[in-house]
Amino acid sequence: MARIAGVDLPKNKRMDIALTYIYGIGRTMALKILADTKVDLNTNSDNLTADEVSAIRTEIENNYKVEGDLRREISTNIKRLMDIGCYRGLRHRRGLPVRGQKSKTNARTRKGPRRSVMGRKKK
Repeated sequence: MARIAGVDLPKNKRMDIALTYIYGIGRTMALKILADTKVDLNTNSDNLTADEVSAIRTEIENNYKVEGDLRREISTNIKRLMDIGCYRGLRHRRGLPVRGQKSKTNARTRKGPRRSVMGRKKK
C-alpha cells in the first residue's frame, strides 16, 4: 500500500482515481501529476514500484500544496476575511452563504436545521 502526503492510497484502484483521495488533488491534477512523472494511469495502486511511488511523492511535495498545508492556507484566508470585516468575512462569521445565494428560503446546509418556533402549527 502506497503512502503519499500522509494518506494511504486505496487498494486496487487506478492511479488517476487513487490520487484523488489526497485532499487538494482532483482528477485533472492527478492526470497532470501522472503525466509529469511518466507513470501509466491504468496501473493499479497495488502494482506501483518503489521508484514510481517516490517520483509521485517528490512531484507532489515540490510542486503542489496538499493536505495540511492547503487546509491551513484556506483557514487563514477565511480568518483574514473575518478579521478585516469585509462582507464575505461577516457571512463566514454568521455561518451564512458567502457567494451571493439567497438565504430566505434555502441555505439549510450553511444555516443548519430549522429552529422550531412554539405554537407555529395550526390545529
